[in-house]
Amino acid sequence: QEQLVQSGGGLVHPGGSLRLSCAAFLNSFNLYTMAWYRQAPGKQRELVASIRLRSTTDYADSVKGRFTISKDNTKNTVYLQMNSLKPEDTAVYYCNARFSNHDYWGQGTQVTVST
Repeated sequence: QEQLVQSGGGLVHPGGSLRLSCAAFLNSFNLYTMAWYRQAPGKQRELVASIRLRSTTDYADSVKGRFTISKDNTKNTVYLQMNSLKPEDTAVYYCNARFSNHDYWGQGTQVTVST
């Protein structure tokens, strides 16, 4: 059964780091565009970062230089390394996989940046 299983997240102080992982139980994982989205309370879900075929990456302006998306095709896993975290990064983070008419979402994981 195709699914995305997320891990990581939690509570961190401002300036700290966290890494999110997303294990993809998908056939032909390397063909998928993988992405991380987030949704803060009262706000719309927004794209944080994406990684496409040949590992081309894109980032939201708000996270450029602080977050890094990567993937390991041997483990069918995508990561989001988050450094220099700010309180405004607090949100539920979702992993997404998209290819052709296939679109899958992870279960979501809470990231809270607070003193």
